[in-house]
Amino acid sequence: MWQPDGWDVRARIGVLTPHGDVGPESELQAMAPEGVRVHATRVPFGGIRSGGQMDPTIPLAPVQAFVEPPDIDEATALLAAAPLGAIGIGFTSSAYVIGADGERKVVERLMEHSAGIPVVSTCAAAVAGLRTLNVQRLALFNPPWFDAELDRLGAGYFTSLDLDVVRHGPCELPSNQRSISPADLIAWIVAHTPDSAEAVFIGGNGFRTVGVISTLEADLQRPVLTANSVLLWALLHAARTAARPTNYGRLFAL
Repeated sequence: MWQPDGWDVRARIGVLTPHGDVGPESELQAMAPEGVRVHATRVPFGGIRSGGQMDPTIPLAPVQAFVEPPDIDEATALLAAAPLGAIGIGFTSSAYVIGADGERKVVERLMEHSAGIPVVSTCAAAVAGLRTLNVQRLALFNPPWFDAELDRLGAGYFTSLDLDVVRHGPCELPSNQRSISPADLIAWIVAHTPDSAEAVFIGGNGFRTVGVISTLEADLQRPVLTANSVLLWALLHAARTAARPTNYGRLFAL
């Protein structure tokens, strides 16, 4: 009898990720339901170095440049040559910088290179998820490598779309992707989520977060969404598959 070889799948989805960041594809594949495979293409990002090393805070210029042509356009075309159901932009901070209208224009531009494959973006997916959950007031938590200005722009992204951000700020944890402890993240968010928040959104596709969703929802008694959970949710919808993960939040149960 032969062994599973990865060829028999329900859906294949793609993700565009910063060249030194393994976070988006790692978390997407960890959450992916049986029969769903994740395929990544790297996009140059000036805020990350070889081995995934970053400065304590990431500058805004390379964040914006990540979604500018030609690199991400060419990466989309390469990824779209594979038999995929949908492609996602695994990068929260660029949408913060260029705003919701800019994010929409990027998606429209990338669709010109995707051979008809739907393209979805993280922050637009977050807004769609929050609205699906009938959330108006959210607490926004960002990675420790987001500085005060990038965090402010993130809050502005959501308020520009008529959502109330009742609390926002970077998590005061080690500013290193590989130093994030799930236990420390849980403790920080539980301690800093105001009662007025109807839901929590944790930004940053390179932020280690999806493993804490179910624990946080149990502790906080409200929905918890993360950059990669909303991206997967949108990708599965765009790929027209009924496959859904379990234990990664209320959003997938709807």
